[in-house]
Amino acid sequence: MSLNLEEKKAVVAEVGEQVSKAQAIVVAEYRGLPVGSMTALRAQARNSGVYLRVLKNTLVRRAVDGTPFAGLADQMVGPLLFGISTDPVSAAKVLNDFAKTNDKLVIKAGAMPNHVLDANGVKALATMPSREELLAKLLGTMQAPVAKFVQTLNEVPTKFVRGLAAVRDAKQAA
Repeated sequence: MSLNLEEKKAVVAEVGEQVSKAQAIVVAEYRGLPVGSMTALRAQARNSGVYLRVLKNTLVRRAVDGTPFAGLADQMVGPLLFGISTDPVSAAKVLNDFAKTNDKLVIKAGAMPNHVLDANGVKALATMPSREELLAKLLGTMQAPVAKFVQTLNEVPTKFVRGLAAVRDAKQAA
């Protein structure tokens, strides 16, 4: 069923809004993917905060025109599934993980602002830790010196108490 002009404008506006907030777009071919698998993929994407949609390539080309993702327009050929996310890693991670278990989904390309990625680039992006993981590592690194300092301060009274206990035991033995 084709869309009329107003519906097409609405789709372009919706996708344009998603693209304006996006940090990454991943394009995958879904030819031959069963409906049940597609539903599972959509649920997984929704849980990860990824905007996942099957769209007409011409509408997406219009939505990305004039944005930092305009270079991706050359890769839009065939039946494609578009994953758009505000986290640079989550769209690539969701589609790459799903493609590992389902050979019908083929990652074609991806883009970050002003940089187009091929399929291998998207797979490399998917292996990177997410923003939350990187923040947790940073916090752990920042806390390490403080924790070590507190541990060192705690050793002084501990050694003193052990020394007193050793003297007490020596006097009791004598």
